[in-house]
Amino acid sequence: MQKDIFDRIISFLLGASWGIVIFGTLIVFNIFLPFGISLSIFITTLFIIVSLFLILALDAFSVNKQRLAEAQKQTKLLEKIYSKHTK
Repeated sequence: MQKDIFDRIISFLLGASWGIVIFGTLIVFNIFLPFGISLSIFITTLFIIVSLFLILALDAFSVNKQRLAEAQKQTKLLEKIYSKHTK
């Protein structure tokens, strides 16, 4: 199945986002570690929550694109059925 450019971009961004979450978590934790373990864990948790929210937004784009494609298929099918019954 051929993917269009939108699907490829979304797939790439989702993969890159997961990489940013994994490595970003380690980097954020290490940056804030000199300020205390509790602050470091708190800031890292906030980073993870924000990052996962952005990943969810990217996934929502993909789901809405698929929903639109399915609605277009259904519309074409309904138009065919309507045209057969109105003749």
